[in-house]
Amino acid sequence: MTSSTDADPTASEGYGELRAQLATLTTEAFRPELAEIDRLGTLEIARIMNGEDQSVPAAVGARLPEIAAAIDGTAERMARGGRLIYAGAGTAGRLGVLDASECPPTFNTDPSEVIGLIAGGPSAMVKAVEGAEDSKELAAADLDALELTADDTVVGISASGRTPYAIGAVEHARRKGALTIGLACNADSALGAAAEHGIEVVVGPELLTGSTRLKAGTAQKLVLNMISTITMIRLGKTYGNLMVDVRASNEKLRARSRRIVSLATGASDAEIEAALAATDGEVKNAILTILGQVDGPTAATLLTASDGHLRAALAAAPRTT
Repeated sequence: MTSSTDADPTASEGYGELRAQLATLTTEAFRPELAEIDRLGTLEIARIMNGEDQSVPAAVGARLPEIAAAIDGTAERMARGGRLIYAGAGTAGRLGVLDASECPPTFNTDPSEVIGLIAGGPSAMVKAVEGAEDSKELAAADLDALELTADDTVVGISASGRTPYAIGAVEHARRKGALTIGLACNADSALGAAAEHGIEVVVGPELLTGSTRLKAGTAQKLVLNMISTITMIRLGKTYGNLMVDVRASNEKLRARSRRIVSLATGASDAEIEAALAATDGEVKNAILTILGQVDGPTAATLLTASDGHLRAALAAAPRTT
């Protein structure tokens, strides 16, 4: 039987070039000391994996200045009405979609404010879409469908730092004047170079050669946690370390809402229920009515004037405690 690569010499040459590229990447490196890991006991493998994972926070910590600068730029644009848009393929794309999907229930953002794009569309969340990650043009089209603006931030995510979809998203966004962030796990990556803010978290070779859903995926999740969470803190979505913009969409979150008001104010259960009733269940507004000693409509007006920042609204209240 003749293989497709035998029939097409140019395809064989292309794969040879790609193999050569992959051989230069830290995330693709082979670890001979783990070549017989499959012969070890389960507990011993688990200990090795756990030891590997412990190196990830330090690798992220080494990039904190770059992460902070990227977050400040993102928050500045979101304060002007811009959006945070993640773009990636495979595991990287799924992590972006995951982070975006958690923002509405955690910070009461509209689903249109933080968006996750994955090469191949929503179906690629559970099943690979062949060739999608190889297309810069697909990334540009996906961003054009969102009507990208200069106030938006686009985060390209790729463990290798060479995924065309992620690089294409960043390049297209930069041409449109949007802020761009390139999150990769290899040094001197094409993605990092393409972005205004390159964040390269080098976690080293994986336990399973090339399986970047492991340490690289963990590193990407940690950085995305920082980008979204600290941006929301900067936008006034928290009061101290309390999620005062939490959306009470189920019984657990309704109970959490009451606990947050209690922790922020020290008020009695009766006071908390009255405050939430007066503010249509809005946690931030309820806290302001109690601490600022104002009624519900006044709390809403103060928060609007302070762009949703509770501390600023409290300072502007006629009476504070």
